[in-house]
Amino acid sequence: MMTTDAKRVLETALICAQQPLPLREMGVLFNGALTADTLKLLLEDLQNDWSGRGVELVHVATGWRFQSRPQMREYLDRLHPEKPPRYTRATLETLAIIAYRQPVTRGDMEDIRGVTINSLILKQLEDRGWVEVIGHRETVGRPGLYATTRQFLDDLGVESLDQLPAMDNPAGQASMLEQIEFGMGPAAAEALGESDVPDDAPFEPAQTDADKPQDNPVNSN
Repeated sequence: MMTTDAKRVLETALICAQQPLPLREMGVLFNGALTADTLKLLLEDLQNDWSGRGVELVHVATGWRFQSRPQMREYLDRLHPEKPPRYTRATLETLAIIAYRQPVTRGDMEDIRGVTINSLILKQLEDRGWVEVIGHRETVGRPGLYATTRQFLDDLGVESLDQLPAMDNPAGQASMLEQIEFGMGPAAAEALGESDVPDDAPFEPAQTDADKPQDNPVNSN
């Protein structure tokens, strides 16, 4: 198959796909005739073809997909002028703690925030598929250890945790929370509506080198 034809097939499949496509599924399009390295080269060509447009081809945690560029948000929002409920600060900060400190227990989160974590917050995050219990700490009560999922990375539009903004200062914290809120989109905002969980005190964790986001080995495959 000619390169142009192969790119056309990939482009069509990616545009029509409802979920990110991993390389193994793209290979099925060509009955295994194209290697993973060849597919990657074709995807890079497609990225270049779409440069400068309002839509971009990106590699996220579970595969490749087309998505609108952040600067298009202002215009796309005009199609849906009704504003969905915003996340509570407590929900965003709990999600941020898990993303940056994982794996963490509920007790860890409460120590960092200095307040009790509403159990409904964790349930909502689990139900949405953004966090999961990956094990238990070997201590009294064997509390669950929470970590983010690959779905969380996909919804954020990133490939790995190290692409999250550095949270080593107030500006970094604000940027990270904004990226989470923007990346999750209107459907997510509705799922975590402000009216569902009461807000509480803000958190201001002390930052160390250990606070930099690290990929969770359980979810990195």
